[in-house]
Amino acid sequence: MILAGDIGGTRARLALYEPRSDGPQRVAAQQYHSSEYPSLQAVVAQFLTEHPWSVSAACLGIAGPVVDGTVKTPNLPWTVEARSLARQLSLEKVLLINDLEASAWSLAALSDSDLVTLSRGDGSGRSAHRALIAAGTGLGEVGLFYDGHVHRPLAGEGGHADFSPRTEEETELLVKLRGLYGHVSMERVLSGPGLSNIYNFLRDSGFASESGEVVRLMRERDPVAVISEYGLNGECALCVRSLDIFVSIYGAAAGNLALRFAALGGLYVGGGIAPRILSKLSEGGFMDAFVDKGRMRPFLKAMPVHVVRVPDVGVLGAARCAARCTAIA
Repeated sequence: MILAGDIGGTRARLALYEPRSDGPQRVAAQQYHSSEYPSLQAVVAQFLTEHPWSVSAACLGIAGPVVDGTVKTPNLPWTVEARSLARQLSLEKVLLINDLEASAWSLAALSDSDLVTLSRGDGSGRSAHRALIAAGTGLGEVGLFYDGHVHRPLAGEGGHADFSPRTEEETELLVKLRGLYGHVSMERVLSGPGLSNIYNFLRDSGFASESGEVVRLMRERDPVAVISEYGLNGECALCVRSLDIFVSIYGAAAGNLALRFAALGGLYVGGGIAPRILSKLSEGGFMDAFVDKGRMRPFLKAMPVHVVRVPDVGVLGAARCAARCTAIA
């Protein structure tokens, strides 16, 4: 069995896969709230107590930079070490990779029904590089280098690069957030907490009055879900504008990533937020910002753009990475 995982700041997804000639097949899966556990080892121990199979290989995608098999998670008080996990699982080694790298490994296995296409491109880049951007609890970016046979993920931490405003309104947002955080990364605006930051900025700037119903619901539920819901249904001007700004920034960031990797093979939008706001992503604001790169506009219009609509591709990707990169393959 392959133990595969997608470990984020909010949820930790673990699964067991059976390696097969046509790709790993899932046989068990479980999801946990990351913040309820003191360490990843504790999550793994809980999972294997509930699913007591013998594990022959393991690959875990985790939110954060992996350096020499170690991750200090930016959104959790954890330090994760591949060697400690290997000892826990009685394995020679455990593959510890960035969570977006894990998601990238899944793209080759996705079907058309797993994707929503925002732009088909011109069909010229089937055998070309790809890129994946994903906003959720944080923001992740990864490129996929095409080596002539397969697409190989290149992990990075682009979500922590500087936020660069494109409009006067975004410049005012930057100034506001700089006063709160000092350094303002893309993740400060393009993530779940980032959507809340945009909403708070608009509220404090006097753009519109808050809805009493929205305020009440945000006390009872996840504020990001409430802002998204009322931004989609049009019943709250603050939420609508917040979501419009968020989607435009998302499109611009996706276009920047597509340029960096010359992603004629496709730009993919993953993460937990995109599937929930598909109708807004499809309205045009995302793609308008994506291609708005001056002289490179025709180059970007040639690229296919897809939204990954399934939520747990990181787990599948980790399993595929383990099958390809360990002796179990």
